[in-house]
Amino acid sequence: MSDELFSVREQVVLVSGASRGIGRGIAEGFAQRGATVIITGREKDSLEETAKEIGGRTTPMVCDVSDAKAIDRLVDGAVKQFGRIDTLLNVAGVNRRMKAEHLTEADYDFIVDINLKGPFLLSLAVGRRQLERKKGNQINIVSLNNDRPLRGVMPYAVSKAGLGQMTRALAMEWGPGGIRVNAIAPGFILTDLTNKLWSQPVMKDWAMTNTPLRRLGVPADMIGAAIFLASDASAFMTGQTVYVDGGCSCGNAWPIPLE
Repeated sequence: MSDELFSVREQVVLVSGASRGIGRGIAEGFAQRGATVIITGREKDSLEETAKEIGGRTTPMVCDVSDAKAIDRLVDGAVKQFGRIDTLLNVAGVNRRMKAEHLTEADYDFIVDINLKGPFLLSLAVGRRQLERKKGNQINIVSLNNDRPLRGVMPYAVSKAGLGQMTRALAMEWGPGGIRVNAIAPGFILTDLTNKLWSQPVMKDWAMTNTPLRRLGVPADMIGAAIFLASDASAFMTGQTVYVDGGCSCGNAWPIPLE
């Protein structure tokens, strides 16, 4: 990059949940800017295909973030191969939409284990290595649900709220050790997994009404914030959540005319 303040060149970056959607978009953004990128996910074939499509110095490593032993193997393997992990991005996440009274314990565990427990374990495994070097960066992907929960996704909202608080708590603990921890809260993002949802006219109209920039986001919209938070440009920022949401969190759009 022309301005070294925003450079992530030569960083070693680990991105969980990077085989599709926001994770893939962010991983590609770092790879295009000269970083060594490790992408993780549960499916070997899709990871390898994604790494091939992204190009650059992109390495796939299979890991189920709900499995503590798998996380230890991932971090040990990454450090052994690349020597360090400069920036961790906790992106892996799942959701199930249903009424709270219909949720089962299995539903709750599935969502919270991947969205909250997994990032917790991965942050600790990477954080211990970063503390040894007295340098590192972690970025968690939270949600608009951190601002106000959407109806019908209670465990998801709980998990993302927890991840937001984890971001702040680790920032407080690890700041003296040279580690910065921040979060990105995406708005309504169009991905392969959400195409069907946002193709419904009623949903698209609702999203347009409540997004001041009047469009859905795409994974590439997250790259700028991620690069900023991983670079020296944000050197005095930690414990913060950056909303990349087209203005959704500004307020509520009333269904009444202004004139």
